[in-house]
Amino acid sequence: MGGYFGAVSHRDVVLDVFFGTDYHSHLGTRNAGMVVWSDQGGYQRQIHSISNAPFRTKFENDLTKFKGSTSGIGCISDADPQPLLVRSHLGVYGIVAIGLINNAETLVENYFAQHGHQFMAMSSGKVNSTELVAALINEGKDLIDGIRHAQDVIDGSMTILLLLPSGDIIAARDPFGRLPVLIGRDDNGHCVSFESFAYRKLGYHDVYELGPREIVHISADGYRTLSAATDKMKICAFLWAYYGYPNSNYEGVNVEVMRCRNGEIMAREEMKRGTLPDVDFVAGVPDSGVPHAIGYANRSDKAFGRPFVKYTPTWPRSFMPSNQEVRDQVAKMKQIPVPELIEGKKLLFVDDSIVRGTQLQGTVEFLYESGAAEVHMRSACPPIMYACKYLDFSRGKSDMELLARRMIQEIEGDEGQKHLDEYADGDTERGKCLLRAICEKLGFDSLGYQSLDGMLEAIGIDREKVCTYCWTGKE
Repeated sequence: MGGYFGAVSHRDVVLDVFFGTDYHSHLGTRNAGMVVWSDQGGYQRQIHSISNAPFRTKFENDLTKFKGSTSGIGCISDADPQPLLVRSHLGVYGIVAIGLINNAETLVENYFAQHGHQFMAMSSGKVNSTELVAALINEGKDLIDGIRHAQDVIDGSMTILLLLPSGDIIAARDPFGRLPVLIGRDDNGHCVSFESFAYRKLGYHDVYELGPREIVHISADGYRTLSAATDKMKICAFLWAYYGYPNSNYEGVNVEVMRCRNGEIMAREEMKRGTLPDVDFVAGVPDSGVPHAIGYANRSDKAFGRPFVKYTPTWPRSFMPSNQEVRDQVAKMKQIPVPELIEGKKLLFVDDSIVRGTQLQGTVEFLYESGAAEVHMRSACPPIMYACKYLDFSRGKSDMELLARRMIQEIEGDEGQKHLDEYADGDTERGKCLLRAICEKLGFDSLGYQSLDGMLEAIGIDREKVCTYCWTGKE
């Protein structure tokens, strides 16, 4: 994943871009960058790795040389280093591009064949995705034509910000609106952001939310649509379920409100089925599982508790080692028990999702080692059956890395892969079999998943406008 923030104003906006970008640190853990523009200094750019330190500690020393800039864009990226500065026949511009390109190698080879040009290779030998997006844009007769061309030929999803030599910004939401692009305004200018809370905290207020495929020109004095939106939206459901920040709103729906409502719906349906277990506490797996659990506890009339808390001062989210064994150990070290709320207690935990299950298994073991009598688990979304091919949410290279798919293969082999819809429904025989198998594998006393209908009810917008590919495999 990744996040983006930009601002253009009649005043210095360096601190706005700095803090606005920093407020997206929950969306990426690898690279971050800023490019700013001023009348006196033109473009200035800086990129840092944030894999072992927070964004703000890496960029504080850059602020003095950026001072006086009246526009800029920044990004947090889980992928390649950016923003980039590009010079082409369309002019010089800074670019941020967030999304996923599934056909990158084909596009690169086509570009080589047609143009005879070269790309800078990263240490992996691959091309920087943002550089590839810029190359595709530069094939257009102008920037707008180029952005449309890039988004048309990319298999995946791509949201783009450009910082122009005038200091203005062009923002382009991806063709199906899978990520949000919001515009805010204060007395001196405008900003553009993934997360709405990022600019509200800086004194901007909401003025506009781009539609799918819409391209907008943003200046200090206003904004105008350069290419109209379509009505073919497929916004990512995980914005609300997992990676969106609690204070943010997407398509008018607040993240925290959705999560609490989602937990209430889960409890409501369990009570109807008579499957609500007798527990001492309902708890959330920190952090995004907590509001789902609060809603569940409120509706089920069970006490809400925090049997363990996360210790993050020395292990912030930005510290995410690439080695899975180290990642698992860090996750374990973050979990600090409250023995008085665990020993001899029956506990029900709600997590935002269950993807691979590796860290969750460690959590269950940790709870039993701490004296829990029972551990029940609930997932705030349905079983994930397909690796995301639009935003790289699940990060997996294969569907078989997903817990549900692995367990189905163990249960029924290749035949089971033909019946994924049944396995995703906990009321069918295959669905019940999957729940039992995962309970045995991970050590839960019981397991339940939110239904797709329940999750979409909690989001509350037209379900045809929500991307549910990772659960259904349908575009």
